[in-house]
Amino acid sequence: MGSRHFEGIYDHVGHFGRFQRVLYFICAFQNISCGIHYLASVFMGVTPHHVCRPPGNVASGYLVVGFVYVMEFIGMKSRTWASVHLHSFFAVGTLLVALTGYLVRTWWLYQMILSTVTVPFILCCWVLPETPFWLLSEGRYEEAQKIVDIMAKWNRASSCKLSELLSLDLQGPVSNSPTEVQKHNLSYLFYNWSITKRTLTVWLIWFTGSLGFYSFSLNSVNLGGNEYLNLFLLGVVEIPAYTFVCIAMDKVGRRTVLAYSLFCSALACGVVMVIPQKHYILGVVTAMVGKFAIGAAFGLIYLYTAELYPTIVRSLAVGSGSMVCRLASILAPFSVDLSSIWIFIPQLFVGTMALLSGVLTLKLPETLGKRLATTWEEAAKLESENESKSSKLLLTTNNSGLEKTEAITPRDSGLGE
Repeated sequence: MGSRHFEGIYDHVGHFGRFQRVLYFICAFQNISCGIHYLASVFMGVTPHHVCRPPGNVASGYLVVGFVYVMEFIGMKSRTWASVHLHSFFAVGTLLVALTGYLVRTWWLYQMILSTVTVPFILCCWVLPETPFWLLSEGRYEEAQKIVDIMAKWNRASSCKLSELLSLDLQGPVSNSPTEVQKHNLSYLFYNWSITKRTLTVWLIWFTGSLGFYSFSLNSVNLGGNEYLNLFLLGVVEIPAYTFVCIAMDKVGRRTVLAYSLFCSALACGVVMVIPQKHYILGVVTAMVGKFAIGAAFGLIYLYTAELYPTIVRSLAVGSGSMVCRLASILAPFSVDLSSIWIFIPQLFVGTMALLSGVLTLKLPETLGKRLATTWEEAAKLESENESKSSKLLLTTNNSGLEKTEAITPRDSGLGE
């Protein structure tokens, strides 16, 4: 496919029409279930004799695939808001966990009620089509054309011929059978030294985001006051965090917002450590600020990771980040348990990691306004474009300083005379 962009498809059939909205809300509804499966363990963990645990591993697999799926079905004009607010439904799951835990104190009934949220998605998931991005990358052009035609029909738009739009030869042998596509594994995320640094930095951000997210949530029972209300408030604050991300990232860029959010979460962790325990309300408010910041970073890293890598490894990149994320979610309860040694160990650990991640984030390329990369060459251009902008800015600054010097020199020489 070379360096052709698939984004032009959505210019014809619509960036977020009826077809995409239906798919979006089907997948978003299941995100409520993901939030429930993850956060239900907060209160189940408080009573260790209950060995039953929510199926968190299954939910994590869906969360990654569902995010990439939704992102590839929505055009660039609506992708930011749609993909980031997908996490708002996860936050709704957190609210339901707190509310159900408060109202239902029988553990098995609590589990049964929360598990029923998954049922509607199970009934609908069988009708979900493959994304045109994936079908085209696999060489299944005729199937991709059928999906594009269906999208155009649902959105009441005129369809487009992929053969004309992308200059494809649909009459050749590739039209009837998938092309031989090279399988990609984890090593492809270390394609060269530049991509290797990018991958390691992204993984660190995933780790920090997950560690902070679950540390704040799990530590809600140690903040004082009502633990159900604490968890509910920490879930509520996520929704405005995602709205902030959507507004800010389109104005100042993904990298700046991500770094700012990480720095703010590090600062909040530091402030929590100096608040006396008797002022637990102030501690809860500061924890909400920290959860707001880390929630913004955690919500943004999904979209940012997907934009940093080409189509052929996009799911692998987000999936590997989620793998690192799961490692952090495993360590989070142990970090919270260490508060028995010193109550502020979780905040110290999260704050240090957030500060380091924020500094390294500034080294990543900006993806604001860029089309989704389809090849490694296009992904590598993000780095070169970032460096060229930096050099242009430096050159402009130097030229400005030189012009000021030249303007001052004649006056100085005149005064000397």
